Amino acid sequence: MTAPILYCGDTCLDGDAAYLAGLLTRWSFKFDYCPSDRELDPGSVPGRRLVILSDYPSAQMNATAQATLLAAIHAGTNLLMIGGWESFHGLGGDWDTTSIAAALPVVVRGDDDRLNCDHPVLIRPVINHPAIDGLPWSERAPYVGGFNRFEPKPPSTVVLEADRLRPRHRDGVWQVELVETHPLLVVGSYGNGTTAALATDVAPHWVGGFVDWGDMRVTEKARGSKTIEVGHLYALFWKQLLTFMME
Repeated sequence: MTAPILYCGDTCLDGDAAYLAGLLTRWSFKFDYCPSDRELDPGSVPGRRLVILSDYPSAQMNATAQATLLAAIHAGTNLLMIGGWESFHGLGGDWDTTSIAAALPVVVRGDDDRLNCDHPVLIRPVINHPAIDGLPWSERAPYVGGFNRFEPKPPSTVVLEADRLRPRHRDGVWQVELVETHPLLVVGSYGNGTTAALATDVAPHWVGGFVDWGDMRVTEKARGSKTIEVGHLYALFWKQLLTFMME
């Protein structure tokens, strides 16, 4: 039986993919997995409720596979692209040159869109949305270490933004100034399918302190993978985002 979710990318299950695979397992989402070094079989797309592309290079999806996925999204399959060096344009992602770019709720740049940050990048909600509601964004803002830069397409909705901050120590006091703001989570639609773009990664290093968000620890192990340990609020964020994307 075909699982409702097809997850592609993040190298392999005993590597970075352990994080999302572990979270999917934690919340009982059934999925099939395609590693980053494997070409996508067009026959694996039909029947899916959600396709996740995370650090999955466009070179692994030939024209037939792209056409199949695009048609599936238009008919009602949902699409989530998660940030990384092989997501959006990135360094080897090159999704701006594909037909899949039309389905994304953001404009993918034609040049290197990666931003690696050595200063805090705090996550801030823009609107109330079922993917993020109920989490303590204002009281305990998490931060990320990097992301892909993109712009939302009208009429898509920006749900989360990333505020790049510059801390300065003056006269014995830390002062923080806002450098710039970028969209971090954008949702939209293509035909009958819901689409979403998350600019940062699900796994280290770009995920930064976001992966440890929360006082309690959550451990999980997907079949064929390694055990992960993350913060409970981070795990809840993924539960809510995935639940929204499965509707």
